[in-house]
Amino acid sequence: MARPWKNAALICTVVTIAAGLGIVVGLLTGNLLWPLILLSPAVAYEAYRTAGESTRWASWMLVVLLAATIVLIVWGIDYDLRQLFGEEEAFVAGQVVPLGDIKMVMPAVMGICAVILLLRTRGRYTRWLAVVIFVAALFIVYTMDPEAIGTLVKVAMRRLIW
Repeated sequence: MARPWKNAALICTVVTIAAGLGIVVGLLTGNLLWPLILLSPAVAYEAYRTAGESTRWASWMLVVLLAATIVLIVWGIDYDLRQLFGEEEAFVAGQVVPLGDIKMVMPAVMGICAVILLLRTRGRYTRWLAVVIFVAALFIVYTMDPEAIGTLVKVAMRRLIW
C-alpha cells in the first residue's frame, strides 16, 4: 500500500540536506561517521516508504548495512573479505563487487541496493531518496578507496542502461 505523501516533499528535502551536510562535514573532518549518521534519516524514511516486495527487501537491507557499517567503524573492526572468500570480487545482487575491507564493501552494496530501488520503485519520493543514498554511498566508498569508485559507477550505469 502506498504511503502518505502529504509531507513527503518536505521530509525528502530535509533528509537530502542532512545527507549533504554529512558529506561536507565528512570531507572537512575526514570522519566517515558523519555521512553515515546523517544518511540514517534518508535510509529510515526509504524503508518506511517502500511498499513493493523486492523494494522492501532492498530498503531493509540498506538499514542493516548502514547500521552494521556504523558499528564496524565505531568499534574499529577491520576484516578483509578477500581472505574470507579467497576471491578478489563477489557477485552481489546480480553485479560484480570488488572485495576488500568489509567497511568499504558495505557502502558499495548500499549503492547497489539504491540502484535497485531507483529502478524498481514507482514513487517519485522513493526514487529521490534512492538517489540521495546512492550519492552518499559513492562518497563513502570514494573516501575509503578512490579507485573502487569506478567499479560502483560502472555497476550503476550498467543497471541503468540495461
